[in-house]
Amino acid sequence: MKYKDGKPGSHPDKNSRVPMAMMFVVLCGLSFYLGGIFCSEKDKIETTDVAEVVSSPRESSVAPLQIKSAAFPECSGDYQDYTPCTDPRRWKRYGNHRLTFMERHCPPVFERKECLVPPPDGYKPPITWPKSRDQCWYRNVPYDWIDKQKSNQHWLRKDGEKFLFPGGGTMFPRGVGAYVDLMQDLIPEMKDGTIRSAIDTGCGVASWGGDLLDRGILTVSLAPRDNHEAQVQFALERGIPAILGIISTQRLPFPSNAFDMAHCSRCLIPWTEFGGIYLLEVHRILRPGGFWVLSGPPVNYENRWRGWNTTVEEQKSDYEKLQELLTSMCFKLYDKKDDIAVWQKASDNSCYSKLTYPDAYPPKCDDSLEPDSAWYTPLRPCVVVPSPRIKKSAMESIPKWPERLHATPERILDVHGGSASAFKHDDSKWKIRAKHYKKLLPALGSDKIRNVMDMNTVYGGFAAAVIDDPLWVMNVVSSYAANTLPVVFDRGLIGTFHDWCEAFSTYPRTYDLLHLDGLFTAESHRYKPLSDTMKSEEIHEQSLHASAICDMKYVLLEMDRILRPAGYAIIRESSYFADAISTIARGMRWSCRREDTEYGVEKEKILICQKKLWHSSNQSSR
Repeated sequence: MKYKDGKPGSHPDKNSRVPMAMMFVVLCGLSFYLGGIFCSEKDKIETTDVAEVVSSPRESSVAPLQIKSAAFPECSGDYQDYTPCTDPRRWKRYGNHRLTFMERHCPPVFERKECLVPPPDGYKPPITWPKSRDQCWYRNVPYDWIDKQKSNQHWLRKDGEKFLFPGGGTMFPRGVGAYVDLMQDLIPEMKDGTIRSAIDTGCGVASWGGDLLDRGILTVSLAPRDNHEAQVQFALERGIPAILGIISTQRLPFPSNAFDMAHCSRCLIPWTEFGGIYLLEVHRILRPGGFWVLSGPPVNYENRWRGWNTTVEEQKSDYEKLQELLTSMCFKLYDKKDDIAVWQKASDNSCYSKLTYPDAYPPKCDDSLEPDSAWYTPLRPCVVVPSPRIKKSAMESIPKWPERLHATPERILDVHGGSASAFKHDDSKWKIRAKHYKKLLPALGSDKIRNVMDMNTVYGGFAAAVIDDPLWVMNVVSSYAANTLPVVFDRGLIGTFHDWCEAFSTYPRTYDLLHLDGLFTAESHRYKPLSDTMKSEEIHEQSLHASAICDMKYVLLEMDRILRPAGYAIIRESSYFADAISTIARGMRWSCRREDTEYGVEKEKILICQKKLWHSSNQSSR
C-alpha cells in the first residue's frame, strides 16, 4: 500500500492586496520559528496528524467523479450462498488432481454477476456474540448434511429453529474443552501469551478456534468450499474467524513465519505424499519455534488402527514416514499423549545447514522465489528457510501477548519506508480515528458488530485500536501493495493477502462491518469505472487479462455480497471518489451519509453506510 498522507496547502484570496499578503507571510514565518523553539517532538507529530489527508488522484481543481445512478437487480434464489471464485458450478472446468478444482478460479469480467445476492428465505439477524458461539438460526445456514452425517460426533445439532454447537468433533468426543485442556498440558506456551495466533486446517465448524478465543489465542479456521458442509459459513455465522481455502497446488494467502501454531484434527491431508508438499507449506507459514499439532491418523495408531479401516503395520509405517519427513524439515517431536502429537519448528537456522547437501530431501528452496509471495504462487517441494535476519520474530524472542500488540515488529524494516517511528505514528493515528468512528457509528464496540474486515490495512492499526471491543478483525493487505502483512502477524493479529479485483474467499453475509481506507485512491490506476462508450468486445478483450479491468462497481458489489443484512461499512476515501461510491451504494439499497474526518479536511471524507435487510422477490437476473 502506498502511503497516502499529504498536507493541505493554503490558497490566498485573489482580491487581497500585496501588503496584506506580505504581512501574512511574515506572521506565518514568525509563528513557525516560535513553534520550532517551544513545541516538543510529540507536538510536532500531533500537528502532522491534524494535517493528514488522503491526496486525490486528480488535481484539486478537478470536480469529483460522477457516474450514472443505476439500481442493481436481485440475483436468483439459487445464488444465496454464491462464492464466485470457488463456485461448484464451475468445478467441472478444472482437474481433480490434488483437488485443484477446489482452489480459487475466479470468473472473467464478462461472466461476473451484476446483481445483489439474496438472503435465504426466513433469514434473521444473527444471534449476537457470545451466544452465537453455541447457536445460530437454522434459516441463516439452512444445510443439514453435517447434522445428518456427523450427528454421532456432536459437531452440531438441529433443535427447532436453531443449530446448536455442543463442541464435539471427530477427535474430541468428550468435547472441545477437554481436548484443548490436554493440548495445553502438552504445550504450556498456550497459557502464558507465547502463542497468540493459530491456523486450523480442515476446521469442521471451527469449534477448536472458538474454544481458543477464551484462552487468548486468535485462530484462522480454514476449509474448502463444499457442496454440502458449508463449514466456513457455520464458523462465521458463529462469530469465529474463518476463510475458504485448501492446501492443494497454490500457497495459502499468508506470509512466511506468520502463525505461532498450526493444527489439524483428522483432516486426512496426505502429508507425506507429493514430496511432502503440504507439510512444507505448513512449515513456511509457521513461525520459527512454532508448533504443529496433529490428532488422528496416524497418531496413536497402536490403539486406533482398528477404527481406521487399515492394519497396524500400515499405520506404523505412515507414522514413521511422517516423523522422518518432519525431522528432515527441522521439526522435532515436542510431546505426545493419547491422540495428540506436537512437533516444534526449529527456532534457529543451524539445523537447516544439512539441506545444502546434494542428496538432501526435501531440498532447500533457492532464492528465486520470495518466501512471502503467496498470491497465486505455486507450491514447491522444497524447504523455505527463515531469513537469518529475522531473529526477534522467533517464538522465544517475540514479546508475549498482549505486549506484542504495540511492540515494534522487527520485520517492519523490510517494508519500504518502514521504521519504529512510522509504526508508532500509525498506532497513535488509529487510536484517534477509531475514537472518531465510534462517535459516527455507536454500534462499533457493541454486540451488534462481531465480524470485522479491514479491507486494505497497512500495519493493522485499526484492529489494534479496537482490540478491547467484542469483535475480531480480518486484516487484508492488497497483493499489489507493500508487503506489510508480516508486521500484522507479528503484532498477534490475523490477516490475508487479497486482490480486490476479485471476490474474497468467504460466503455471503459473513461480516458485520467492512472498513475501507482509501483503497480506490491508493490504487486509482486500477480501480476505474468502465467507460460508457467502451464496446462490449473491448470489455471482453480486456477481461482476458488478470487485472486489466477493476470496475468500482464490482468492488462494491463484492462488499455487498459479504456484508450481512443491516451490516455497516465505514468507507474512508478522497472526496474525488466519495460521491461516486454513494451513487453505486444507493443502487445496492444501502443508505449512506457523508461525514467529516476527525480533522475536518475537505480532501477526504467518511461514508457511514448500512446495508438494508431485504427479502428476495424471486426475481431472476443475469
